[in-house]
Amino acid sequence: MIKSLFLIIAFTGLLISGSTKEKDKMKSNISDLSVIDMNADTVKLSSFKGKVLMIVNVASKCGFTPQYEDLEEIYKTYNSKGFEILAFPCNDFGNQEPGTNEEIKNFCSSNYEVTFKLFDKITVKGDKKIPLYKKLTDNPVTGTGDIKWNFEKFVIAKDGSIVARFPSKVKPTDSIITDLVEKELKK
Repeated sequence: MIKSLFLIIAFTGLLISGSTKEKDKMKSNISDLSVIDMNADTVKLSSFKGKVLMIVNVASKCGFTPQYEDLEEIYKTYNSKGFEILAFPCNDFGNQEPGTNEEIKNFCSSNYEVTFKLFDKITVKGDKKIPLYKKLTDNPVTGTGDIKWNFEKFVIAKDGSIVARFPSKVKPTDSIITDLVEKELKK
């Protein structure tokens, strides 16, 4: 009787523990979400399965705007190995991205020769934060906390799970990021 009771308690504990781990995994995985690209097309993030991603909120009139150059460099270095950059313009910080999608696309192309994927201008903080950024900023891996400024970066594993978050001041080409990208590409 005591053995049976112990087994039931142990099994129940495994179920609860397993379901908590599954919930945490889903909370830190972006594959179930969709976003809108600059052409107004819906893009399922599950379509990037098997690729390592960097997701970054960008702006054209920011002190960090020259990071577009670094983003393009890391993109060209690792894209053929399965790396993608998903850039989301936002105007949440100091009105530093006032342009339309077309103006943003032209700015990125003419000033930085950007070839990675640009998405619809979004909101990354407050009540209008899109679901992707809700998940990026509230999960067991990177913790909770709003985006602080433009050019915050998130690295996403091939299975869609969130791996790391980097503040604006960390350049995309810094070794802390490139080492992580290389590690994730090898998995």
